[in-house]
Amino acid sequence: MREPPLLDPFARPGAPAPRHALLINPFYPKDPHASFGKHVLTPSLALTSIAASTPPEWTVSYHDENLLRGPPPWRPFPRVVGITVHLTFARRAFELARWYRERGAKVVLGGLHVLSNSEECAPHCDALAVGEGVQLWGRILRDVDAGTLACRYGGSYRVPYRDEPAPRRQLVPRSGFLTSTSLIATRGCHSRCAFCYLATDGLDLPYQLRDVVQVAREFEADGQPYGVFIDNNLGSRPEYLRRLCRALRPLNKIWSAAVSIDTTEDPGLVREMALAGCTGVFVGFESLQPENIADSRKRSPRPDDYARRVAILHDHGIQVNGSFVLGFDHDRKDVFGRTADWIERNRLECATFHILTPYPGTPLFAAMEREGRLLHSDWSLYDTAHVVFRPRHMTPEELAEGYAWCYQRLFGHASIWRRRPRDPAAVLPFLAMSYLYKRSNRLWYWLIRSRLTHAVWRPLVEWTRVRLLRFRSKLEERPDGAPRVPPAVVSAGV
Repeated sequence: MREPPLLDPFARPGAPAPRHALLINPFYPKDPHASFGKHVLTPSLALTSIAASTPPEWTVSYHDENLLRGPPPWRPFPRVVGITVHLTFARRAFELARWYRERGAKVVLGGLHVLSNSEECAPHCDALAVGEGVQLWGRILRDVDAGTLACRYGGSYRVPYRDEPAPRRQLVPRSGFLTSTSLIATRGCHSRCAFCYLATDGLDLPYQLRDVVQVAREFEADGQPYGVFIDNNLGSRPEYLRRLCRALRPLNKIWSAAVSIDTTEDPGLVREMALAGCTGVFVGFESLQPENIADSRKRSPRPDDYARRVAILHDHGIQVNGSFVLGFDHDRKDVFGRTADWIERNRLECATFHILTPYPGTPLFAAMEREGRLLHSDWSLYDTAHVVFRPRHMTPEELAEGYAWCYQRLFGHASIWRRRPRDPAAVLPFLAMSYLYKRSNRLWYWLIRSRLTHAVWRPLVEWTRVRLLRFRSKLEERPDGAPRVPPAVVSAGV
């Protein structure tokens, strides 16, 4: 899970197949401190959405190197190769681009790194797709047909999101993911945190909504019992989330999503989420230090109110995967212990840690560059698992060690036991989730390599769905509150 597959230097595929395109999600190294399982929870929608805009006269295939199925295919050899480029796997994307170009394919690069650093990407491809790629892909392929391929194409994120075609999920190998039902209902976020990639200079991403009926139909059509909303923040518009929940409720399916903690402002909305099948939420708490929240420009309730809000989610049977960023300017060496203690005290089912990372093009990057605090520009290490700047109140080594310690503690037997649910009937499913998802990287590696991820998890997902339906009937009978419910075996990670 640390090294990409080798590309055959002696491969001689012959002439490209006319009007055949290949879309590639490049390999990226996995953090050994975290769960390998989160990387196969659900597929990215970026490339399958782009595939949906392929002209009918073209064929298209999809390859995700992170499913450990070897290097991308080259029989038939594609006329056009589209590669998504993220900061941390830019080097691998460029390696793939060179391999295909040397053998006669036209290579198109897109993704956030192309937007934030197009000068670096341009020499490695025949064309750049800057911005929204769905509206560009068909045009690019037609230009290839006509022999008029341009070196740069620009797409706007202001085109109505609801007008985009549904992703071509049939291209995704279902056996490789816990669920193939990646869903997106909204685009953007009501916050613009200084450290977040959404704050990248030049990224004009207004908050947009899809029709709730459209989203529900996609969920139902994919035939999976569990869906993952990959929205940046599904709760940015509470009334929209309420309508979405009411559209999802008749499906009798389960789902998880990323929301901000202010979603709990209205417990009635949390109840609607539970009744609609929400089993878990990923919440970016970021920090327990109010000064850090203010400095990052995050719109959030005060950290001293986080515990009460977590209890609201738990009271409605919704698991919480808390996300915490370490290394803010007001963090000192006690931040690691204080954060771990708070997580255990409030019995969060999961926790995800990130080292503060200044992405190029963000206000945080600009500030640290001005202050001379950046250690290097090796983008492969800008992955939130490595220290790439000088912290204000500790050394880079202390931050790295504290980050590793947080995972070791929270994944440890004692911490898992301390975070067990108060309801005795909920303990067994919680332990199953904790050990299968968080302490089984060797098992995950074997499942991914053996193409058994979906087969092994499907019965557990179905068990979770049935349990939630039983809980929902109890919740419907108690409009004033929620009965205690055993948590899901499916992780709340998204």
